[in-house]
Amino acid sequence: MKEEKRAQIMQKTAVVWFGALVCCALWGSAFPCIKIGYQMFEIDAADTAAQILFAGYRFTLAGILTVLIGSVLNRGFLIPKKESFGKIFKLSMLQTVLQYFFFYVGLANTTGVKASIIEGVNVFVAVLVASLLFQQEKLTGKKIVGCLIGFAGVVIVNLGGSMDMGFRLTGEGFIFLSTVAYAFSSVFLKRYSKDENPVLLSGYQFITGGIIMCVIGLLMGGKVHGFAAASTGMLVYLAVVSAVAYSLWGILLKYNPVSKVAVFGFMNPVFGVILSALLLGEGAQAAGVKSLIALLLVSIGIYVVNKKEGDSV
Repeated sequence: MKEEKRAQIMQKTAVVWFGALVCCALWGSAFPCIKIGYQMFEIDAADTAAQILFAGYRFTLAGILTVLIGSVLNRGFLIPKKESFGKIFKLSMLQTVLQYFFFYVGLANTTGVKASIIEGVNVFVAVLVASLLFQQEKLTGKKIVGCLIGFAGVVIVNLGGSMDMGFRLTGEGFIFLSTVAYAFSSVFLKRYSKDENPVLLSGYQFITGGIIMCVIGLLMGGKVHGFAAASTGMLVYLAVVSAVAYSLWGILLKYNPVSKVAVFGFMNPVFGVILSALLLGEGAQAAGVKSLIALLLVSIGIYVVNKKEGDSV
């Protein structure tokens, strides 16, 4: 009965709206903060090893924070069951290692504004994966049209002009690949959360993935310098972003359809563009006509994908 009551609360529109928007605001802030973190820790855009090591530090810390917070809320230390380790490893590879390998390297080779808009496509990929590969929901004509509209937004933002010329695999390409990994991780998290605590899954997959990335970064010769009060504070903030956002997102996915939660993903590029403009001085790009059109198309596409007959959302 307690679980049923919790489900009723987490399925309320106001709760989903508030929780999802908090997640998106935190994720949106990650775009400029990672770039600022690179500057603070003296990480060059071409230093892939240091970028991976930096990500490893962030996610290992995020996992520890997630487990501690979850344990307090659970009134008991969160310890995974034996049969949970396989699920945790799969999630760590998708949600942390692959997603953020592509994300961190890609972000170093493109602008925060551009990356945040391309990341908006993760909603469409998640809907397609959930519908076509895992049959978690039905793929309708509206969802197909929405995906095409959203993809048009991604194409427009890569047309050049005031943004930049061309498409780079290690920049925009890697950002897109990170969205694919994210989509699969969302579907698996939804599936595994039926029988598992989503906070436990998020925490331990972060720790596992973070350690793997630390090892990879160190083996590649990566080094992170410049630890000071401000830079360490930025690292802790980025860890908190992951710990809070992914745990809350996982809880929302546990009690709601993927599409109902994913519809709010359009706020990621919105927050990312605004915060990148404010913190990185990319105001010209954020205010550019192509960026605004791309954001509009991404937002319309996600709305169309998720709108149902008689649904006010």
